[in-house]
Amino acid sequence: MDQNFQTSFIPKKPMIEERSASSRPIGIFTVLSLFVFFIIILASAGLYFYKGMLQTNITKMQNDLILAKNRFEPQKINQLQILDKRLNASKEILANHVSISPIFEILSQSTLKNVRYTKFSYSAGDDKKSKISVKMSGQALGYRSIALQSDLFSKNKMIIDPVFSNLSLDDKGNVLFDLDFSVDPTLLNYKQMIKNTTQN
Repeated sequence: MDQNFQTSFIPKKPMIEERSASSRPIGIFTVLSLFVFFIIILASAGLYFYKGMLQTNITKMQNDLILAKNRFEPQKINQLQILDKRLNASKEILANHVSISPIFEILSQSTLKNVRYTKFSYSAGDDKKSKISVKMSGQALGYRSIALQSDLFSKNKMIIDPVFSNLSLDDKGNVLFDLDFSVDPTLLNYKQMIKNTTQN
């Protein structure tokens, strides 16, 4: 028998081959989760730098705005604002101002020579479009003069609803009367009157 022959019951090679952890295939969910993780990290870093850039831009714009504001003279701006308020107030006053002189012009053109007026008053409503009421007292040489005067007023489009009342005689035989009529407010508007005079 050969003396060099040795038997051993301990195997020199493993009977089942073990797979190493590094050789295991990577699943698709692992790849996707790593991909999403890196995208989130990149987006967070981008937003952080973008926020810093926006804050820098806002600070720069605020400084530019302060510089631009200081270039204007604040006192001059206040003076111009006060002037603007005064101009607007004067425009409003002018638009609402009533001038009575057109009534006197109408009366001077439409009154007979033998009729004269002794009292004059007017009242305007709160509304700009409401008619202006005129109340007058006067004296005429006779009833015929009052009839002719009433006829003249009724033909004048500027005088609305003329009414003669309280007719009485004085000690000299003259007829005393009261006169009520209305006038269109646009006729007495000062602004409109100025426009009409400049157009003529």
